Amino acid sequence: MVSKSQIKLIRSLTQKKYRLKNAMFIVEGKKSIQEFLSSRFPLEKLYTTEDWFIAPTSQTEIISEADLKKISQLKTPQTALAIFRIPKQEAFLPKGLVVALDGVRDPGNLGTIIRLCDWFGIQDLICSPDTADSFNPKVVQASMGSLTRVEVVYRDLAEFIGKYENLPVFGAFMDGENIYEKTLPAEGVLVMGNEANGISEKIERLITQRVGIPRFGDTPQTESLNVATATAILLSEFKRR
Repeated sequence: MVSKSQIKLIRSLTQKKYRLKNAMFIVEGKKSIQEFLSSRFPLEKLYTTEDWFIAPTSQTEIISEADLKKISQLKTPQTALAIFRIPKQEAFLPKGLVVALDGVRDPGNLGTIIRLCDWFGIQDLICSPDTADSFNPKVVQASMGSLTRVEVVYRDLAEFIGKYENLPVFGAFMDGENIYEKTLPAEGVLVMGNEANGISEKIERLITQRVGIPRFGDTPQTESLNVATATAILLSEFKRR
């Protein structure tokens, strides 16, 4: 049985301040938990209705479906929930193409972008402080285990870009140059902006190349692409070249 104190802790981890305070976060679902068990993230506790995970017995607790419903954040719990510790971040040295997010607030978008980075071999994702928290349960769920392979760091984007001023800085804009007609390098920074407002003025001034995805449809009502969808298209072009 899951104790009241355990339930209180798990529920508190849905909030960023308690994730930071306890240096812990939640992972749900068999596949994602298995990936985290094989990663650099230390396991704190595993609650499961099925005894099949390869995890230390002392940190695994078999619980009922009723108890799982009490602690799960999902409408339909997926047989297991685990708490992992947030490791201390090591010195950050960007490699190859880096994706930078300027105020991406939606957890689902961030989780999908983390998954896209994993798919396209992007090792480093830089996020502005006002971007959604990568350990938000919705982000972890949407990333489908890719968070174990993509280094997500939070930095002042202006300071980061200034520090690596030798790298070309691409920004995604509605009026940017046609991405399909550009020569693209293997190294650089690709900045994606906020869902509603795009790239902030402060960061826009640091962009060296404005790129965009041309619209082929005839419907002017379609104003823009979802930021995760746009990221997928742009990364595909960078890697295709």
